[in-house]
Amino acid sequence: MPLSNIPRRRAVRAALVLPAAAGLLGGCSDGTRPEGTSAKGSPSADASVALRRRAARDSAALLARYDATLAAHPDLGTRLRPLRAEVAGHAEAFATTGRAASPSAAPSSSQPSLSASPSAPPSVPARAGDALSALAAAERTLADARAAALLDAPPELARLLASVAACGAGHVLLLKEH
Repeated sequence: MPLSNIPRRRAVRAALVLPAAAGLLGGCSDGTRPEGTSAKGSPSADASVALRRRAARDSAALLARYDATLAAHPDLGTRLRPLRAEVAGHAEAFATTGRAASPSAAPSSSQPSLSASPSAPPSVPARAGDALSALAAAERTLADARAAALLDAPPELARLLASVAACGAGHVLLLKEH
């Protein structure tokens, strides 16, 4: 969404959220090694690949939630399509990040498909306002999980997780304005 289309109030609120997410990147270390890291302190390749795949699946599930909400409430399309497009971009970024750099990464055929939906489509509240609240709650839960996960991620993946978590926090603010 172009910045010129974002009301000033929304931009200010988003600006308040982003520094908090960025602060997670500078976390302090107590000298202990997180589970799944090598003796040198860097995350093991297997743990990094698993984290990246989980992030891709989580984004695909959130994308399915957006699709179900848009199907149930087509009148929300103008509002939700830009956010959905960003979530689709996140899913693609997680599905492709580290693929070339990691020898243990599976070939692209085993990567999560953005068009594949979970076995049962997510339930969507009948009222549009409740549907927006449900999307906001899903975005918040996922942003919080990503912020926690970035502490155990290698630098490149940690930066991506932090960026996507901050974006998700911004989505929460945009979805709650109804």
